[in-house]
Amino acid sequence: MQPEIKAFIGCDTPFEEADAVIFGAPFDSTTSFRPGTRFGPGAIRNESFGIETYSPYQDKCLCDLRVFDAGDLELRFGSPESALADIEETAAHILDARKKPVLLGGEHLVTLGAFRAAAKRFPDVCLIQFDAHTDLRDDYLGEPLSHACVVRRCHDIIGDKRIFQFGIRSGEGYEFAFAREHNYIWPTTVKGVDFAGVKEAVRLIGDRPVYLTIDLDVLDPGIFCGTGTPEAGGCTFNQLLEAIMELSSLNIVAADMNELSPHYDQSGASTAIACKLLRELLLSVCRTS
Repeated sequence: MQPEIKAFIGCDTPFEEADAVIFGAPFDSTTSFRPGTRFGPGAIRNESFGIETYSPYQDKCLCDLRVFDAGDLELRFGSPESALADIEETAAHILDARKKPVLLGGEHLVTLGAFRAAAKRFPDVCLIQFDAHTDLRDDYLGEPLSHACVVRRCHDIIGDKRIFQFGIRSGEGYEFAFAREHNYIWPTTVKGVDFAGVKEAVRLIGDRPVYLTIDLDVLDPGIFCGTGTPEAGGCTFNQLLEAIMELSSLNIVAADMNELSPHYDQSGASTAIACKLLRELLLSVCRTS
């Protein structure tokens, strides 16, 4: 008899020995369209054993990393602020232990909890966002804590010219105007997703600490339909993978991946893509032993 396996494949290092810690935030109470991201973290863990620990793209293996999977938080649905407080407390605990938090959502609002913790420890932190949506509304239907407002709330913390946005192709006009004035944004056009700016972002950021947030709806729904707010015109898996790998030289102190709603893709392909991207993310931002 063996204990039930719940950790993401290859991520079973004890907490005390780990360099990075995965934890899930299965929260989707502010989802504005189709709910279901609360099931994302569990699906990623369960399906991760359908992929290999070795990456032929990076010639690295998860078995050579020291990653602990802490499982999912128990969050109070219907209370965004209490959920964010629990996420922040967990991320702060990981950072205090000199480890790198890797958060699995849940809806994109969960980023704010982990980002609050990172900004307190690293006051000069920058934010890199891969996403289909601007997420720069000041409120959504009067609610300032919404997945449609998460990057605006992050901007409230760190201010101008420290947020770098890629893959964006949906939002109100004033959100794009705000991004052009206050952030760095490389929006998607009829010519496609522009990840050429990633090199420029790396140059501008230099050695400052970075929080990386990946909303999986940055991917085109033709290959990734398992998300709550799909937007046509997204990137391919290979484009996103190349962009993530381009960031490996940066000082990434925390990261997250969110907005998988697995039940909208009965084929399981979206969950399989999320698993593979998490593997590549870990191999890009964590050092090998």
